[in-house]
Amino acid sequence: MDDAIFKAYDIRGTYPDQLDPEAARAIGRAVARFLGGSPVVVGRDMRESGIPLREALLEGLQGEGVDVLDVGRVTTPMVYFATAARRAAGGVMITASHNPGGYNGFKICAKQAIPIGIETGLTEIRDLARPYLGTPPPPPQGGVREESVHEPYFESLLELFPERPPLRVVVDTGNGIVGEGISHLLDRLPLEVTRLYFEPDGTFPNHEADPIKRENLEDVIREVRRTGAQLGVAFDGDGDRAVFVDEEGEPVAADLMTALLTQAAFDWGLLGTGPGAPIVYDLRSTRVVPEVIRDCGGVPVRSRVGHAFIKQRMREEGGIFGGELSGHYYFRFPVGYVADDGTAAFLFVLQALALTGKPLSSLWRPFQRYARSGELNQRVQDVPPILRRIRDEFSDGQADELDGLTIEYPGWWFNLRPSNTEPLLRLNVEAPSEEELARRRDRILALIREVDGRS
Repeated sequence: MDDAIFKAYDIRGTYPDQLDPEAARAIGRAVARFLGGSPVVVGRDMRESGIPLREALLEGLQGEGVDVLDVGRVTTPMVYFATAARRAAGGVMITASHNPGGYNGFKICAKQAIPIGIETGLTEIRDLARPYLGTPPPPPQGGVREESVHEPYFESLLELFPERPPLRVVVDTGNGIVGEGISHLLDRLPLEVTRLYFEPDGTFPNHEADPIKRENLEDVIREVRRTGAQLGVAFDGDGDRAVFVDEEGEPVAADLMTALLTQAAFDWGLLGTGPGAPIVYDLRSTRVVPEVIRDCGGVPVRSRVGHAFIKQRMREEGGIFGGELSGHYYFRFPVGYVADDGTAAFLFVLQALALTGKPLSSLWRPFQRYARSGELNQRVQDVPPILRRIRDEFSDGQADELDGLTIEYPGWWFNLRPSNTEPLLRLNVEAPSEEELARRRDRILALIREVDGRS
């Protein structure tokens, strides 16, 4: 078992050299010990390596006396739903999300689908698993019960978002598990759907199942324009993220979509909105997001990047909705849990279009108020001296270190954040104009290169 597979938010690595059945068996025993109860929900995506990993994981869980609720091939949000709805001790989704076919891994949650990350339990699970490597598990003491959660999951979403307009829509699931997971749901909606790459295939033969990358949106953009569709959506490999394309074939940035959906929620009284309702957003988001939240009478709650941190802030602050620049949209579901769910976001967008009766382009473009750099990655040798120099250089701005370094001025701001897994600095800059953006961005990048050259 390679320690490198224990990431900030999940367990993920190449199969079988980094993550193999022996490691999965040990991790299963460790998860059982860490969660300390039954049942544990287990689901998997369509990767072939998920079959032996599931068998080994179940051996580990059962060997420690845990009963398993096996929900089969599902999206990650379905595992979250089952964990909360069945009052399980926790859940494990076997997936590597959008990573290439050679990868696999585990997304682990506790009761009420509370995520387990490196700061909330993955380190302990890693340490518990190590002594079990190379040792046979005890005889099975827990049972396995198979259950489909598709229908109750669909019903919960349809109840939450009852308005569904008769639109022409293009849906690209990128050969991930979402195509299999939502086909029956789409059949129940009044939509004319062009389905792209719905056949689950863990080799991802058409494009990566990562909709944040523009090149992976080209097919859905093309089909929206060709068919005259009013909406396009592309999902990631395991269904917890979605990126939307308007009727003109223009992708909508996730933070702008967060602003749009926030306004729709307050305008129409959705998701329990009202004066003082907290809305959570990641700190890379455009200033438009907190501006819109305040204008609607809500309370903007700024969060570190990452689904575990945003969900934690939503639970702490009573947040009812949230959005992240990576295409995660977060909901406080009626069953009582907080989770990111691409299918719920899709139904929310449909409801917003139904209630407003307007095309998507006219809804999101008014929020495009500022010039933005997008996330720029710079490979560096040593992060701390760079962050110190940047902070000194911009000492007249308002600084905080919630996640990396954020410096704010009345007219512009930037965030410089180290990667959790690589020697990278990730830069986001926002300014009133393209000219000012270029000047500010280039100055920061030059300082990074200057300090890094001395390291």
